[in-house]
Amino acid sequence: MDRYPPIPGTTLFDGAQARKGYALNRMCFSFNEAANREAFRADEAGYMQRYGLNGEQARAIRERDVLGLLAEGGNVYYLAKFAGILGLDVQDLGSAQTGLSKDEFKAMLVRANEQPDTLAS
Repeated sequence: MDRYPPIPGTTLFDGAQARKGYALNRMCFSFNEAANREAFRADEAGYMQRYGLNGEQARAIRERDVLGLLAEGGNVYYLAKFAGILGLDVQDLGSAQTGLSKDEFKAMLVRANEQPDTLAS
């Protein structure tokens, strides 16, 4: 039995996912350093092996499968470091996760932030 009710299209990042994605997130955190980004670009397979990614995590990295990375324990804030290597930003990740275009995703964020006039003071 699931501990949480399912949210369609969403991978919940909880303690179990954090443990599952530790190596992946640790690798992505390393991309804060320019030298590590260059080392990854030079030898992706070797770099992933150095951090101990499992087969499914490595596959998702090779295929640039953001949803697969989330399912394999990737935390969006660490994955943003990987996405930066690809020229993507967090809104691109949100777009991929929701199935919306980037412009649609940004518009959804704006709408979610709008407050009804009755709340304005």
